[in-house]
Amino acid sequence: MESETLPTEVILSHPRQTIGNVRLDWNPQPGALLDLEGKTYAVLERRHRYQFRAGKYRLHKIALYVQKTQRPTERTQIDGRWIIGDASCRFNARSELMRCAVNPTGPCASCRFYEEQMESSRRL
Repeated sequence: MESETLPTEVILSHPRQTIGNVRLDWNPQPGALLDLEGKTYAVLERRHRYQFRAGKYRLHKIALYVQKTQRPTERTQIDGRWIIGDASCRFNARSELMRCAVNPTGPCASCRFYEEQMESSRRL
C-alpha cells in the first residue's frame, strides 16, 4: 500500500523563509498548531503544489505558511474543533487563531470583560 504522507514545506510568513521540509500523516488546516524542532507554529495558509505526469495532474507537495506562536493554555472544543479561550464568553471569537477582540492575549479566567453568552444566541 502506498504511503499516505506527502512532502510538506513549512514556510515562516514573516520574514518569509523555509524553516523545514517534513512528511506529515495528517492534513493541517489553517488554525492548526504544528510542532517542528521544539517550536510551535500556527498554520495560517495551506497551498497545494501539483505536477503534470502521465497526462494528469497529481498532488506533489504541500506548502504550509506558518507563524511562531505559543501553545494556548485555554482551549475549548466546539463541534470537533479546538478554539482558543472560554466559549461561554460572549466576546469569544470561536476561532483557532484569535481569542477575542477585547482581550486577545488572555487569560479568560480573570478577564474583566467576561460576559456569559445568552443561551438563545449560543452557537454550539
